[in-house]
Formats: sequence, C-alpha cells, structure tokens
Amino acid sequence: MPFTIDSARGIFPNTMAADAVPATIARFNQLSAEDQLAWIWFAYTEMGSTITVAAPGAANMIFAEGLLNQVKQMSPMEQTQFMCDLANRADTPECRTYATFTTNIKLGFWYQLGQFMEQGIVAPIPEGYKLSANASAVLQSVRELDPGQQITVLRNAVVDMGYDPSKLGSYTPVAEAVVVPKAVAQRTQVSIEGVTNQTVLDYINNMNANDFDVVIGLFAANGALQPPFQKPIVGKENVLRYLREECQNLKLLPERGVVESVDGGFTQVKVTGKVQTPWFGAAVGMNIAWRFLLDAENKIFFVAIDLLASPKELLNLIR
Repeated sequence: MPFTIDSARGIFPNTMAADAVPATIARFNQLSAEDQLAWIWFAYTEMGSTITVAAPGAANMIFAEGLLNQVKQMSPMEQTQFMCDLANRADTPECRTYATFTTNIKLGFWYQLGQFMEQGIVAPIPEGYKLSANASAVLQSVRELDPGQQITVLRNAVVDMGYDPSKLGSYTPVAEAVVVPKAVAQRTQVSIEGVTNQTVLDYINNMNANDFDVVIGLFAANGALQPPFQKPIVGKENVLRYLREECQNLKLLPERGVVESVDGGFTQVKVTGKVQTPWFGAAVGMNIAWRFLLDAENKIFFVAIDLLASPKELLNLIR
C-alpha cells in the first residue's frame, strides 16, 4: 500500500522522543501571565550559568529595533503591561508587530529585552519576587531536562507569545536576510556510520552549508518535513520557507544510522546525532533523530526531526 504523509509519520515507531518537552511547555502555558514572565526571568538567569545564549548579530536586531525603542520609551508600568500582553497573546498593535517576527527575531528581541532589564532600562522582575508553587514546579521540571531539551523549552516559551499569527490574515513575516550558502571550497562532507544513501548525505551536507535551494531539490513534489513536536509541513514551497526562516546556520552532526527497504519501492533511513544552534553554539548539542522516507526515485517523501528523550536514544536504531 502506498505511503501517505500520515502513515509515513509512523516509520521507526520505537523512536523515543522527549515527550517531557511538550508536557513542560503545556504546563508553562497554563501559568498566569505574571508567573510566565517571572518564570522566564528565573529560568534564563539560572540556566544562563550553564547554558550561554549567544548575542544576536547587529544586522538581525535591526528588525526588532522599532519595537524595542517603543518599549524603552514606555513607563515602567506600561513596560510591565506590554510584557503581560505578550504572555496573554493580547490583540494590541505591539503584540501584532511581535507576531510578525520569525523565530530568530523573537529570540533576539527577548535577548535584548533581558539586557535592558538587567540595565534597568526596562522594568525588571521586582527584587525578592517569589514564584508561585505552580511556576516553581515547572521550573523544577526544566532543571531535570538535559541542556538540549532545556533550550527547546526556553525557546518555545517566548516564541509562542504575542498575538496569534494565524489571525493576522495576509502579512509579510519580519525575517532575517537569507544567508548566502557557503562556498563549495569551504564545505565539509559528513560521513554516517551505516548510511551511504546519497540523498541523506546531500540533505545533511547542504543543510550545513545553508544551501536550502539544493536541499529542497531533494524533496518529492508532495514531500513533507516534520519539525520536533509539530505537524508535518507539506509541499516544497512551504518546506523551503520553513528552512529559510528556522534553519539558518544550524550545525548537523550525524553519527550513525540504519537503512531499510520497504514496500512500494520506498526506503526508510534513521540517522541519529546532534544539532548545534546559532543561539547556543557548540556548548549545547540537541540529541536528534532524522527519520527519512525516500520514494522510488530516491526523493524525500517525508523526513521527521525528533528531539530524543535521552542520549542513550542515539543508539536506538532498531525498527
């Protein structure tokens, strides 16, 4: 029976994803706006001692500069209300502006906001503030995660704030400029223990080179990519948009994999390894599995990227 996108999601069903991450995010979303803001402050302060967030480039911050300047000109009470509005996903002009930012712009915005709070330019969390019991429990849950899972929770905590983009109608996302792919002479080629499939190798190598036009050429016309804890993104145009907005300057470090032929001329490949992000650099590697389903023409019909439950899952390659 031919695969569908829905059935493809079930390949390598024994892959153990880090379900603690979406569970922790769900608990965070149930906190009050005030507790969410305090939680972010405590979490970033505490995790900052072990996980260093990289300062965003000046060019990237230009896109958030207008909103940041608005916040700087607000009174302390207005600044606090603005941040509560973000957490409440309120329908305000400022929250609508924030909603148009792509992920990296939002991360940069909060990085700078945190700097302003430390400098006293933006109203900080009041000295001596105590987290509620629920917020403290969520913070403890994050302490128990590995660093790669911690940064995923912290990232999602701020990325999901602001007005719901799906309610904006037609709009142009505020995104970073697309990075020019690395020159061929500067590219390195990965090797994956157990995997010689050229499509998989080309996917990894061109992702590392920011050559997304080549990457998307590896997909079938109706192919799909499923990011961690999200629904599949279907169609080459949609996948390319995601790659440009979310995947620039990632460093994919595959280690080993397994290749299996399945019905209908399809091939399924599971690769495990690590991914380093530009926001946290080489200090934090996320334990990742890539689950590829290739069609009879060796094109990517489906690829899922899974954040793994534990480092030992890197060795879990059995079907």
